[in-house]
Amino acid sequence: MHTSEYLLFLTKLLASRKLAAVAATLIFLTTAGAGIGYATLVKDVTLTVDGEVTDVRGMHATVADVLASEDIEIGEHDVVQPAPTTEVRDGQNVVVRYGRELKVNVDGEVTAYWTTATTLDAAIRDLGLRVEGAELSASRSQTLGREGLALRVIMPKDVTLTADGEKTEITSTERTVAAMLREAGVALGDDDIVTPELGTVITPGLAVTVKRVKIEEKTEAVAVPFTTVEEKSSDLYKGQTKTKTEGVKGSKDVTTEYTYTDGKVTKEKVLSEKVTKKPTSRVVLVGTKERPAAPAPSSSGSSSSSSSSSSSAGNTSGAGINLANAAMWDRIAQCESGGRWNINTGNGYYGGLQFNYNTWLSVGGDDFAPRADLASRAEQITVANRLYAQRGLQPWGCAHAA
Repeated sequence: MHTSEYLLFLTKLLASRKLAAVAATLIFLTTAGAGIGYATLVKDVTLTVDGEVTDVRGMHATVADVLASEDIEIGEHDVVQPAPTTEVRDGQNVVVRYGRELKVNVDGEVTAYWTTATTLDAAIRDLGLRVEGAELSASRSQTLGREGLALRVIMPKDVTLTADGEKTEITSTERTVAAMLREAGVALGDDDIVTPELGTVITPGLAVTVKRVKIEEKTEAVAVPFTTVEEKSSDLYKGQTKTKTEGVKGSKDVTTEYTYTDGKVTKEKVLSEKVTKKPTSRVVLVGTKERPAAPAPSSSGSSSSSSSSSSSAGNTSGAGINLANAAMWDRIAQCESGGRWNINTGNGYYGGLQFNYNTWLSVGGDDFAPRADLASRAEQITVANRLYAQRGLQPWGCAHAA
């Protein structure tokens, strides 16, 4: 067998590139006529993989042979220097840097990068990422393995915070409103209201408002009004009334829930009521007795005296009804009491024409009732005509309304 045929046979037999160096050595040793010395075929190579240095000796024709001998597989993002097809020289330096995928999430926007840097800090520099002042989910000194890294970046954002009556401009790298408030040292009560909601993601220019809510319960004594009950009385004329029993207000304890927002009451809710004193009803007697018939008018009067009665006091004696000047008294009553003939405000003046007690009695008001407010309109006008006959309109402050 010729030498060239023998060499071809051994090469096919030792097809694995892993054993290429051993095969070449055997071929050389078994080929006495090759004329090539061992020392001229073996090369020393310095292999650096991601900074880890290894010395490799063997009969390698190319850089690819060196990599194959060390079971190093190269991907599309890996870097080899010199190129795999480069012929190997003795003392050759071969450098391999594996590619790593770095997925960067900046405020929710994800971008994928490939880098051969072995630390996060180096990758940030190599890729020119601008993360000044940002919050990173990993330390910049962290090692990047071949599996890569997912990095979350929160950029600083300007936020307007209004709380406790103060508006503050702050810069935050927190992701949510809740985290930003914690960072700012704003403690929240159970009932406080935060706008927008705590889970809201922080965006540039966001305005956050905290409203302080306080809920209190208070128990207060509240007056209970009395009612008025009417009883019929045959001792009083129809149209007359008389108080039999004065009304007395009662009392109750009312518990109310008050909601304060930033110090102001924004909601009230009654929780309970408890009567502590029952009111006493006012009892009013209402007359049912028929009045005596009015005396028949005298037929002896002349037409002139009849015509002048509209400006005089008319009949001013006895208990008969005298409605002379009724229109005038209505106008005065409208001014004095708003036209309320049964008014009693407790100021010492009674009825539509506001008689005081003594004046009412001085002109025979008790012919009809003990006080003016207990008499009817017709009876009060009758008594007013009696006083008018004595003193004119002088007793009335509303004389101008006549």
